[in-house]
Amino acid sequence: MALDLNCDLGEGEPISQTRALMRWISSANIACGGHAGDSKSMRVCVRLARQFKVNVGAHPGPWSRADMGRGAFEISPTGLELLLLHQVSALEKISADEGAPLHHVKLHGALYHAVEQDVRLARRYAMVVKRHWPGLVVFGLARGGHVLGEMKRVGLEGWPEAFADRAYENTGKLVPRTQPGSVLSEVTEILDRLKSLTEGRGIPTADGSRLTLAARTVCLHSDSPNVLAVLRRAGRQLLRNA
Repeated sequence: MALDLNCDLGEGEPISQTRALMRWISSANIACGGHAGDSKSMRVCVRLARQFKVNVGAHPGPWSRADMGRGAFEISPTGLELLLLHQVSALEKISADEGAPLHHVKLHGALYHAVEQDVRLARRYAMVVKRHWPGLVVFGLARGGHVLGEMKRVGLEGWPEAFADRAYENTGKLVPRTQPGSVLSEVTEILDRLKSLTEGRGIPTADGSRLTLAARTVCLHSDSPNVLAVLRRAGRQLLRNA
């Protein structure tokens, strides 16, 4: 099974790192001013994505830069709608200016998990995307969340997402970053997970069981240890022009 390979970018990494990662991915999730990013970084990322023929995606996150949008977080459905209108619209304008229209949207960090776990938020998320950006693909948790079901309910396209560099619980949720071993760093281990996902086999969970994930896209975080080494070794066989 061919997989889309996505990466969160424009989060303060050096431009040289952004460029190097763009060479090996098929979808870029670009921070759009919440947890990270500004107009300059968004424009740089969009231009690089266009250069390397990478899908441009909005990566809205909590308005919380001190913890990169990964700390404790609460938001109302109305607050979520306003956040999306601010952040996705900002990247949409820059993308249009650069001739590289948006392809997808993927929430970031604590926002991603909050919306997956609260059906009220997932329903508002689906409503907002349907109203304002009905042509976008939505990336959502492959198992253990509400987002993909709500997107399907309103007729939007959703891509089930797996995480190659994060540890999983047997429920399909990610092990919280506060727990030891939640972020994987061994190149061989991550590559084995990627191979398992392309072959439709299960991946190991924190309790030693195996979890089957029917993923369409796989994430590697730009700030994960050894991410560039993993992408280089994974090679183009994992990529798909989506």
